[in-house]
Amino acid sequence: MLSRLSLRLRVFLIFAGLAAAILVATGLGLWLGYSRLGQPGVGQGFVQAGVLAGFAALGLVAAVWYLFDLNVAKPIETLSGALRARAHSDVTAEMDAAIARYLGDLAPAAQAAARSLAETRSALAEAVARETLRLGSEKARLEALLSDVPVGVVLCSADHALVFYNGPAADILGTGRAGGLEAGLDRKLFDYLHAAPLRLAHERLIATGDPDAVSDLLCTTTAGARVLAARMRLLGDGGTQGYVLTLRDITGDMAADARREAMLEGALDSLRRPSAALATLVGVMPDDALPGPMQGALREEVARLSQAVTRFGAARDESQSETGALPQTRAFDLAQGLAARAATQGITVTTETADLILRCNGYEILTLLEHLARHLADRAPLHLTIEEEDTGAAIRLAWSGPRVGVGELDGWLAFPLSEDSDRPARAVLATHATELWPETQADGRPALCLPIRQARRAVARPKPVARKVVYDFELLSPARTDKLADTRLDKLTYVVFDSETTGLNPRQGDEIVQLAAVRIVNGRRVEGEVFDTLVNPGRAIPPVSTEVHGITDAMVADAPPVADVVRRFHKFAEGAVLIAHNAPFDMEFLRRVEGQLGLTFDMPVLDTVLLSAVVYGQHEVHSLDALSHRLGITIPEEDRHTALGDTLATADAFLKLMPMLAGRGLVTFGAVLTEVRKHGRLLKDLN
Repeated sequence: MLSRLSLRLRVFLIFAGLAAAILVATGLGLWLGYSRLGQPGVGQGFVQAGVLAGFAALGLVAAVWYLFDLNVAKPIETLSGALRARAHSDVTAEMDAAIARYLGDLAPAAQAAARSLAETRSALAEAVARETLRLGSEKARLEALLSDVPVGVVLCSADHALVFYNGPAADILGTGRAGGLEAGLDRKLFDYLHAAPLRLAHERLIATGDPDAVSDLLCTTTAGARVLAARMRLLGDGGTQGYVLTLRDITGDMAADARREAMLEGALDSLRRPSAALATLVGVMPDDALPGPMQGALREEVARLSQAVTRFGAARDESQSETGALPQTRAFDLAQGLAARAATQGITVTTETADLILRCNGYEILTLLEHLARHLADRAPLHLTIEEEDTGAAIRLAWSGPRVGVGELDGWLAFPLSEDSDRPARAVLATHATELWPETQADGRPALCLPIRQARRAVARPKPVARKVVYDFELLSPARTDKLADTRLDKLTYVVFDSETTGLNPRQGDEIVQLAAVRIVNGRRVEGEVFDTLVNPGRAIPPVSTEVHGITDAMVADAPPVADVVRRFHKFAEGAVLIAHNAPFDMEFLRRVEGQLGLTFDMPVLDTVLLSAVVYGQHEVHSLDALSHRLGITIPEEDRHTALGDTLATADAFLKLMPMLAGRGLVTFGAVLTEVRKHGRLLKDLN
């Protein structure tokens, strides 16, 4: 029990016990003397003597305790904090031996140990540097290669969290995101892509047990419902079941191909008719209609034009046959894609599919079905079924309501597939050598039936594809636990934040004028994931506040309002532990708009003020400047009292405090929280 108390408190209890023992001994001695004296009249004198002796003993013990606390206990705690900073956080500044000048050789010995540790680290760093330089150059080459790959590359953990993404992947995942949500490490892939096709592909690959197996699929973005062609492969790195996903946005490619095909088809038709007409006209022309040489030249040119048109048509047909080997598309992906794209237009589509692989251009069929769904929007909800039929498959789009006549359907097929294309919907049927017709299902509901000529049942084992690139990433699939209290500090994701405000009293109308945050994932600050914005507080900024943070009314005139910024920050911090210096102040500004936004800041919170008290004791100064000075963190003067500058300093301080906490045996969130709550007298814990 006593071992859990701080050194200074234990020393205080020792002296308190000593004082109590002296008082008891003095009282017993006086009582014994009085009882043996046998003179009742002198009792008052014994009491006075006892009181005086007690106060004198208490004063003497208190004075000795104060000197002992000031010159022994307090320096020992300060010295232990300085040693932990150098042992765990790589602080290299020379330790001041004067802090323990009354402790004999203890301070010089600690100073020598710290110096020896620094020298050992330096030697180790030099030994490692040579190998690190070689590995670093190879890593830089690979990173440059991956960043320039024209397709999106995403690496995910077994629970579908992002652990790597390149530039094209960031562009694809962030396209059209509402509220400014961009790709971010440790975010769920399903924040950006619809989950169902990805989950199915992942489960199928795990079932095969083959690290070389791949699964090709179609998926759609959650925002904008853009269609992506994807390939998934398990990492095969010791059972983590993470995977790599390559993504290609085929929405624009397919639309461009359709426009090009329509242009070629139109150009060929515009040449065929004049060529045939000229050939017919020349064939019936009298021999004496033109002079002989001129008539011969005309016939020759018309023949050349006819041959050119014939060659053009043959070349186009040959090109179509070479590229016309239709790709394979999973029926489930096709159905999920339609449901996602229809949902963006307010149309509900339920799906029911057999486990089939369709031989079709998935994007074109998806676009055609979406085109039909738009025309059937007034009869929603729609129901899509894809089932096996003979050697192919049948796609049926059903609804409850009036039937669609053949004439009405022909009119729909004559319309362009989309606003940016002149290609009619019927062209998709011609490409796939199929038709579309209305029918009535067995349950009496009307439907449109679209046959696909070739289809097969999906095999349990996806086709293996040899690997081309191998790379070892450290940030992969950490062991996770559902209990936050049992999770190691270095395995959690953090959002460190700070705010600048119009004043110090949110309950009296003060508001945020700047909000900044950074993310810490797996024990390192992610350089590219920063939240930093000015905020329009909706009120004037007092000059006294401007003197502190330098933000004026003109600077925030065009900035977003508080509610919009807080909503975006809530999404940025989702699923993470919040960290701030003096967190109750910043959190009060955020929580006062929770009711207005319909959300809550219920994330766990750590305060670097309290963490500093755990490491250095409550007697120290725990301001951000003081903590940064103790940990060797430099805050540029121009960045002090800016939201981002203070956020970066707080993040660096937390990263240095984390190993110091671990050095004291506080390695889990629950252990740290228990220790933090012992310092509630200093600052309120928000958890």
